[in-house]
Amino acid sequence: MEDAIKTVVMTYIKSSKGKENLDSSSFKKLVSKQLGGIMEDADSSSAIKEMQKGLDENSDGKVNFSEYLNLIGYLANAMSQKQCGSTEAAS
Repeated sequence: MEDAIKTVVMTYIKSSKGKENLDSSSFKKLVSKQLGGIMEDADSSSAIKEMQKGLDENSDGKVNFSEYLNLIGYLANAMSQKQCGSTEAAS
């Protein structure tokens, strides 16, 4: 678990190049390179723009760490539901 948390934090720091926020370009790269295996539209520029807009709670055009964590939480929840659904269907 500790390694997973470190990975989430370090991925953000590397993607933001040590800045407080991910700009549009950095966010797009993070999603397409790091989340392509678990997100359907990770290669769609328009879908990524809409995702960024939806995460951007303070409407500054950037994704801060807290907003990024909302995305991670959403993805973790979706993955959990998918796995639990697979387990229940197999029973």
